[in-house]
Amino acid sequence: MNLLPKSSKEFGSVDYWEKFFQQRGKKAFEWYGTYLELCGVLHKYIKPREKVLVIGCGNSELSEQLYDVGYQDIVNIDISEVVIKQMKERNAGRRPQMSFLKMDMTQMEFPDASFQVVLDKGTLDAVLTDEDEKTLQQVDRMLAEVGRVLQVGGRYLCISLAQAHVLKKAVGHFSREGWMVRVHQVANSQDQVLEAEPRFSLPVFAFIMTKFRPVPGSALQIFELCAQEQGKPVRLESAERLAEAVRERQQYAWLCSQLYRKAGLGSVSLDLCNGDTGEPRYTLHVVDSPTVKPSRDSHFAIFIIPQGRETEWLFGMEEGRKQLAASAGFRRLVTVALHRGQQYESMDSIQAELSARVMELAPAGMPAQQQVPFLSVGGDIGVRTVQHQDCSPLSGDYVIEDVQGDDKRYFRRLIFLSNRNVVQSEARLLQDASHRAQKKRKKDRKKQQPADNPEDLPAAPGQSIDKSYLCCEHHKAMIAGLALLRNPEQLLETPLSLLVVGLGGGSLPLFVHDHFPKSCVDAVEIDPCMLEVATRWFGFSQSDRMKVHIADGLDYVTSLAGEEATCQQTVSRPNGANKPVASSSESLLTPYPCRFLIIRRNPSKDRLVCFSLPARPHYDVIMFDVDSKDPTLGMSCPPPAFVDQPFLQKVKSILTPEGIFILNLVCRDMGLKDSVLAGLKAVFPLLYVRRIEGEVNEILFCQLHPERKLATPELLETAQALEQTLRKPGKGWDDSYILSDMLKTVQLV
Repeated sequence: MNLLPKSSKEFGSVDYWEKFFQQRGKKAFEWYGTYLELCGVLHKYIKPREKVLVIGCGNSELSEQLYDVGYQDIVNIDISEVVIKQMKERNAGRRPQMSFLKMDMTQMEFPDASFQVVLDKGTLDAVLTDEDEKTLQQVDRMLAEVGRVLQVGGRYLCISLAQAHVLKKAVGHFSREGWMVRVHQVANSQDQVLEAEPRFSLPVFAFIMTKFRPVPGSALQIFELCAQEQGKPVRLESAERLAEAVRERQQYAWLCSQLYRKAGLGSVSLDLCNGDTGEPRYTLHVVDSPTVKPSRDSHFAIFIIPQGRETEWLFGMEEGRKQLAASAGFRRLVTVALHRGQQYESMDSIQAELSARVMELAPAGMPAQQQVPFLSVGGDIGVRTVQHQDCSPLSGDYVIEDVQGDDKRYFRRLIFLSNRNVVQSEARLLQDASHRAQKKRKKDRKKQQPADNPEDLPAAPGQSIDKSYLCCEHHKAMIAGLALLRNPEQLLETPLSLLVVGLGGGSLPLFVHDHFPKSCVDAVEIDPCMLEVATRWFGFSQSDRMKVHIADGLDYVTSLAGEEATCQQTVSRPNGANKPVASSSESLLTPYPCRFLIIRRNPSKDRLVCFSLPARPHYDVIMFDVDSKDPTLGMSCPPPAFVDQPFLQKVKSILTPEGIFILNLVCRDMGLKDSVLAGLKAVFPLLYVRRIEGEVNEILFCQLHPERKLATPELLETAQALEQTLRKPGKGWDDSYILSDMLKTVQLV
């Protein structure tokens, strides 16, 4: 039997409700939840001895069940004569003190201040079907009547789906009257999905509007939200923020409903926030594996990612999480990342905190009372120590943290909080420094000091960094590309000039500086804060062979490639008296040595014209490892201006003919990537690409002479020769770093 109206406007029609209850008969209608679902919030805000008015009572059993547990001073009104007659007959003998009256709630016949509670279960939603002027006027009369019949200190308790227009009207009306406004979530979609009679995917809320005595001239407005039945109310600054918080919970409930009804929704992620502060505490990713064979124990599991490892491919990338879910053998796996700045005691405490919430994400078909396993790596929650946190005017908020890797070694990371799942720079700590940090952490834990306090550990000295170890795979590939310079066995004794754009933690230029003793490195960094970070936290230092230039990389390269010349004309006279004449151009100050070129000699006038040209620096190697600050682009590294053809021509002009331009490319837009590769190929005819497994990064090796390309066997041979040269006794070298392995998958573009 279809009892739903043809349009929402029928909800406000007397005729509709008369017909509805005639067809419905004596079967109770509980769209917005049964007494058992609502009793927690009802008992919280209604006292047994208070006088209660129920408006739009319908044939709900709510009043009867309240009466049966001790709330006996209840008056029910409804506009439908049919339903009032039904309810009187149903309750006459069993509940003699409860009354049912046919009455229009917009014109109630009660005296002022007759009740301590007005209870509304879905009535406001039924009346406020749209925002037409006639509808709003009717609602204004209804709410004014509610305010009139309530005593000071009384409460209007409205059970609602809190649709945007309903919430806006109710909150706006009562806050203007100086009432305290609280919204309390009382049910979620998961509860309703399991009902035999389907209702709504939206959660149910209670509006608790408390009537205060008017204070002349007072503009005080109080807005509060209770997100859990027994949770503490959180004070919000405005009606708009309250509406936003309600909308977030509605979206979450809708998501839970969709996840319950069907699998394979694609990539689904959400944050669970700290109820007191509103800050993200957990990030959840829901991963479905439809190929897993269904069984009683393979429905659902939770995987806790150890702190500091959320950036690893297996946990931080969608494909990695799919692989993890498939190998774990569950139809649905929810991965849980723990946020920095939050305190976590143990795996058991996390499990207790998450158990109720994650069950809302469970798939359909799970057996009742099924135990859901919590999984992790090594059975612990990992270690993360925030060493320093600050804000850069250019890069935004950032954090320096030490984390424990899967081999129990400790790593220092630079993270920009605007992209908190991407490690900007990383370095391995020497084991003695890691051990000291671990001992201090245990000591601090005994003192019950917060582990994320930036002052817990002193600023680590440079020698605590293992400078021989490159953490980033793309840095390893960029260094391996130096094998393309030929004669690798001579590189340690050859003066090598490098330009590195993008400093970060400084590990890339520092590795070159330390392993190539004749090299001279110019590093360009736009953000002066990053130079301080690299120096203080990552063991970076400048020297005669290592200079950092604080500048925009675009401007710096453009200035090096500039072709403006300083010109001075000198006339040589027969008597030997020389004097300068007017210059044909303005002087160009340049930090680079000048070379002089004789343009023309005129014997008859004994005139010599000389141009003073900047001695344009030529680099053997140019490396771009610079990220974009614009998250809306399909390319996060480098910014698009760095691969524009006119700028690439400038790069070419400062590269030696035998040199190599190495670019870290991170581009998810395939069309844009093809365009970038075509532009590079037009300027640098010899182009190799090396894709980093498990990451979006691609390292591009660009050279000028295509006839000098190396086949893979030759390339591997030169890489092996370079590695043998670098593995000198007494020089630190990471044994896991095999240069030739980094070039095995290199392809020509």
